[in-house]
Amino acid sequence: MGFQYELLKKFANHLDVELKIQVNKELETSFQLMEDGKCDILAFNLAVTEARKKRIDFSVPYAQTRQVLVQRKPEDWREMSEREVERNLIRNQLELNNKVIYVRANSSYVARLKNLSEEIGGGIRIIEKENFSEEQLISLVARGEIDYTVCDENVAKVNATYYPILDVQTAISFPQNLAWGVPKKADSLLTVVDDWLTDYKETLDYAVIYNKYFKNRKSALIRKSDYYTISSGKISPYDDLIKKYSDEIDWDWRLLASLIFQESRFNPTARSWAGAYGLMQLMPSVIRRFEVSNKSSPQQNIRGGVEFLDWLDEQIKKQGIRDEEERLKFVLASYNVGLGHVLDARRLTEKYDGSPDKWENVREYILKKSNPEYYNDEVVYYGYARGIETYNYVEQILDRYEHYKNIIEEG
Repeated sequence: MGFQYELLKKFANHLDVELKIQVNKELETSFQLMEDGKCDILAFNLAVTEARKKRIDFSVPYAQTRQVLVQRKPEDWREMSEREVERNLIRNQLELNNKVIYVRANSSYVARLKNLSEEIGGGIRIIEKENFSEEQLISLVARGEIDYTVCDENVAKVNATYYPILDVQTAISFPQNLAWGVPKKADSLLTVVDDWLTDYKETLDYAVIYNKYFKNRKSALIRKSDYYTISSGKISPYDDLIKKYSDEIDWDWRLLASLIFQESRFNPTARSWAGAYGLMQLMPSVIRRFEVSNKSSPQQNIRGGVEFLDWLDEQIKKQGIRDEEERLKFVLASYNVGLGHVLDARRLTEKYDGSPDKWENVREYILKKSNPEYYNDEVVYYGYARGIETYNYVEQILDRYEHYKNIIEEG
């Protein structure tokens, strides 16, 4: 999954060869694998730098970006004027003097920050984190565990849609090219990659893939939804159906409406890149289990989704989680990432002496399931998970539910 994976898959199909992926977040290890002849292409957010050109060759750029500072707005930023918020943010790079900035180890961010530190007279303390992705560091900033990180602007903007408290407007570099890496002297491979990328970047297919990952309309959709709610007194055109089926699992209908908004924005024909369909974005396996057509009516889609929620609730009960509020969070998480990943996170929580029945404990290990140290643990059966999506999924559904309760009556 992901932008790079989709590009690689398209390229492999173009060559009519099998795509073999090695997942590795350590930059130095990746370069070494290439130098040892164990991989042919490095494909991640790889900025073209002179230092890297000494070790690998670069393709033509597939995109451009710049490095930006990721920082938190004040806790009460929503109640402040824009000018007041700005006064609390770093906008001048000179203000980074004596600041501590955490970045991915061996990344281009390290080199840029070292140069910037020299340019402003020294004083930036750079802490390199092994086995941490940019997204993991961004989540630490959002949660107040660290104050600053640096990453590429396209990655920062996507993550800022999940964390409104983040500011990603302060650039610390000029624009940089992003490209794939190939081994030195692999001239024929480089020629094929360059020719394909040059042509493919001009296609509608490329624009669709790029926009899917790096241009996000969630904020506009949320504003549109709020306007609809306030002006009509309804949450969606499907309120009556939502009320009917929420009664079957003893849910507040506004909670189910919040989940459906999260899944499809109330679009009954929504279809995800993973094959999920309809208002409740039912996956093919769920569609088969609960006998819902992938072209079903909104009523049948909601019915199937509610039956799936009920099934998940029964499975979570079997884990001994009796508290209804806690169990709800586990059900929501399982609806998003899958029950297996949630059970993995519970086992990790228990292994590290936390209570596996408390979501606030388990969600930390949902996040850590994107870290090899944890997803390769012997108690983990289902491997890697992009836990930040699940972490945010639960938070956003419950936050929107509280919002709906404030403006829409229960009946």
